[in-house]
Amino acid sequence: MLEHGYIQIYTGDGKGKTTASLGLALRALGHGWKVLIIQFTKGDSATSYGEIASSKLFRNNLEVVQFGMDRVAYSHNLCMEDYKEAKRGWEFAKEAIASNKYQLIIMDEINICTAMNMIKVSEVKEALLNKPEHLEIVLTGRYAHPELKALAHLVTEMKPIKHYFDMGVMARQGIEY
Repeated sequence: MLEHGYIQIYTGDGKGKTTASLGLALRALGHGWKVLIIQFTKGDSATSYGEIASSKLFRNNLEVVQFGMDRVAYSHNLCMEDYKEAKRGWEFAKEAIASNKYQLIIMDEINICTAMNMIKVSEVKEALLNKPEHLEIVLTGRYAHPELKALAHLVTEMKPIKHYFDMGVMARQGIEY
């Protein structure tokens, strides 16, 4: 167990935010840590994501829980159910943070939720400020709020330089999901 857990943010317009957090989760699992990944804005149809399938391989130490509709939520396709799912996910996250059960909690796409006012930034700040000392927390997603970035100990911004999506290549199984 860590003596002191930090707060990390992976944000920006480039690819790799969730992937970086999953790499960190894999490393932590290699040391026997208990890891929780909470995916916001991703729901039922996202069960084809590789991280969901691989979580079964680490079932003793890894939980992946999704809160979202059967699609990825963006500002142009939000509905009331998206807000309800984000709120449900946030309530789950607060309980998990306080539980002392995990050494690493990843809140995937929570930055999107705060940017779209699905979850209040002030509530996230309060939970982070009151987290258990040993707990490492990672927040991912575009549009990380400046107050959360100021609070974090590590902030990485992914910046796109070149991407095959620009050539019309769609998300590929095993690489993007």
